[in-house]
Amino acid sequence: MKIAGVDEVGIGCLAGPLVAAAVIFGNNKSEYLFKDSKKTSQKNRAIQAKYIKRNFYVGLGVASPSEIDKLNVLKASHLAMIRAVANLPVAPEKIIVDGSHVPHGLKNAEAIIKGDEHHQEIAAASIVAKYFRDQLMSNYAKEYAGYFFEKNKGYPTKDHKNAINYLGLSNIHRKSFKI
Repeated sequence: MKIAGVDEVGIGCLAGPLVAAAVIFGNNKSEYLFKDSKKTSQKNRAIQAKYIKRNFYVGLGVASPSEIDKLNVLKASHLAMIRAVANLPVAPEKIIVDGSHVPHGLKNAEAIIKGDEHHQEIAAASIVAKYFRDQLMSNYAKEYAGYFFEKNKGYPTKDHKNAINYLGLSNIHRKSFKI
């Protein structure tokens, strides 16, 4: 059965997009035991994300900071998840989503709280989404110098908040978030 695991990253960030990934293993077996991306080192995330992209079906979805501001963070995360599933190269027969809500419009889907701890497809999606978003934020660091995106990835660290107080909000900051 083609089961798509879906997860998103970037909910609590002050800057940058939300990124979701959908992963289907299909008939392939993994040589890795995947964990939630937050419990995986940056080095291992990079290795595993490349492995996942080479060996499994992967779809990515993004919700921009302006979409987050317009919709709210939950609806934007669901939009990114829907886009990730739509970008899969094969159609899933079942979808398992990390969290407590199934995005409206996803058919044959089930929400699983802490799903990344119980389902390898969801953990793999978490790794791919975080790796992609971290790379994106490192690239933004070159364009938006002074915010330390290469280190904080847009999360509300002390250095990031100080940079906002000094530089103001950039074009990729979420204007609806309280800072």
